[in-house]
Amino acid sequence: MKEITASMAGTVLNILVAVGDQITPGQEVITLESMKMEIPIESETEGTVKELRVNIGDFVNEGDVLLVLV
Repeated sequence: MKEITASMAGTVLNILVAVGDQITPGQEVITLESMKMEIPIESETEGTVKELRVNIGDFVNEGDVLLVLV
C-alpha cells in the first residue's frame, strides 16, 4: 500500500478522485487551501484508490495521510 500525505497544513477544499479510481504519477488528487491559496496535492506513483481518509472541509496537518493506494 502507498499513502499520499499532505505537504502542508490546510483545509481540504476539493477531492478529485474516488475509491476505485486508477491514478497516474503527477495526477492531482486533492486540493488544499492554506492562507487563501489553493495547493494541489499530486500522486507520486500510480495505483488504485483504496481508501480516502479525509472529507471536504477537514483540516489536515503536514504529513497527515490523505488517501491510500494499492
